[in-house]
Amino acid sequence: MTATAFTLRPATADDCDTLLRLIAELAEYEKLTHLVEATPEKLRRTLFGARPLAEAVLAEVPTPEGPRAIGFALFFHNYSTFLAKPGLYLEDLYVEPAWRGHGIGKALLIHLAGLAVERGCGRFEWTVLDWNTPSIDFYRAMGASVLPDWRICRVTGEALTAMAGKSA
Repeated sequence: MTATAFTLRPATADDCDTLLRLIAELAEYEKLTHLVEATPEKLRRTLFGARPLAEAVLAEVPTPEGPRAIGFALFFHNYSTFLAKPGLYLEDLYVEPAWRGHGIGKALLIHLAGLAVERGCGRFEWTVLDWNTPSIDFYRAMGASVLPDWRICRVTGEALTAMAGKSA
């Protein structure tokens, strides 16, 4: 395979439509389109508002019309009480199918690992769907451990509202 020219750059507020397009493609790949409630306005407010809650990096390739985003990574900081250090949590990583195998996903992971080290993080973590064998194999090849004994607990929507209203 020939080398592919691409660049990575931090997303800006002007990229919200592009981010939403890539998020929708990711949701389709994961068979989760029914869960997408994101809009460009929500992304603008939560990623680039007064108190940004996450960050994103875009992977772009040159085209005659200008750079075209073909992948992204969205991440935020969490905290490890055991390490007493921040962590970097990768919420989503996506590269369009036509561009997989060109080193773009690898470059995004390496970039985020570098940010984690630069920012003094003790961990760089993410989740992967158990059926997504290609991604699991890729992450393992990059040096990640897939933890078999941890499960995600999630409360959303009406259940979240009900939990918040319970008395102790």
